[in-house]
Amino acid sequence: MCSVGVFAQSVKDKQSILNVLEIQRLAWNKGDLETFMQGYVKSDSLLFVGSSGPTYGWQKTLDNYKKTYQGAAGMGQLTFGIKKVDFLNKDVAFVLGSWHLKREKDEPQGYFTLLFKKLNGEWKIFVDHSS
Repeated sequence: MCSVGVFAQSVKDKQSILNVLEIQRLAWNKGDLETFMQGYVKSDSLLFVGSSGPTYGWQKTLDNYKKTYQGAAGMGQLTFGIKKVDFLNKDVAFVLGSWHLKREKDEPQGYFTLLFKKLNGEWKIFVDHSS
């Protein structure tokens, strides 16, 4: 019996995940953190892991973004490089990518791993590890 494609998702699901990331990128580049945050599950169980360790919760993650990236100069222009989108089951996906910020004074960059979950028909990030 062939088990190829047990977790294979439609092109539509992969595109939906890529669309979430593109909406986030565009919102970031407009300085719109509230729209950027719509890509995350709006829950206390959201887990964000960055250089200062784990943060739980949507509001706390938003607050940290606001504190760390102040104004257009602090936010800069964001680009993503998506390396991999793997479906772990029909409602959970793993994404590996790179991020790059172009700012007037510097160009920080790094990598991220994301876990997406399909909730009520929408793909949302519920774990983000960015470094």
